[in-house]
Amino acid sequence: MSLIKSQQRVVDHGEVFTPAWLVDAMLDLVQGETERIDSRFLEPACGSGNFLVRILQRKLAAVELKFEKSDFDKRHFTLLALMCCYGIELLEDNVAECRANMLEVLSDYLRLEESEDLHRAASYVLSLNLVRGNALTMRTSDDQAITFAEWGYLGKGRFQRRDFRLDALTQMAALHAEGSLFSQLEKHEILTPTKTYPPMTVRELAEVGTSDTFGRAE
Repeated sequence: MSLIKSQQRVVDHGEVFTPAWLVDAMLDLVQGETERIDSRFLEPACGSGNFLVRILQRKLAAVELKFEKSDFDKRHFTLLALMCCYGIELLEDNVAECRANMLEVLSDYLRLEESEDLHRAASYVLSLNLVRGNALTMRTSDDQAITFAEWGYLGKGRFQRRDFRLDALTQMAALHAEGSLFSQLEKHEILTPTKTYPPMTVRELAEVGTSDTFGRAE
């Protein structure tokens, strides 16, 4: 794989992709987290998904190891693994490519057809988790505050979604810093979701994605 798409994109955006060997070397530094199904990763300049694809593959290896004998659990924890991968990317074609690459990894693992509920649910999740925007300004391409969906698996095939603004999440880093603006605040004063949704099944997620009821993060 070429590490650049064009010299002009390097000049305009500083776009250079990370080679696979370096991706793996860096992920090995946090190997335990990459192999935990529900650990969350955010790539602030995700490109076409070099890091996120490899993270998902590692998570799916953990799913296979733990749930190989239960198709129900395997399918739902595979979706949870995807739900825990997030990305921000400035360029529209990269966002589309990253979403497609992530969906292909999941679909190949579970041998899904595009018409299946789980495939459509995964596509909807990726439309929310992979955002076109600027990680430095924490704004989307249409100048809205970047908001991410926090997904949780409640068991028995039901998922919970809560939305959080990225700028609020980043304040957590300063929450306990001595002398910081937020040092006197409690965690709940910062981490308040902008919206909480009722629990949803895979089929309901698929239907939401088709109807676009809740909107998509572009």
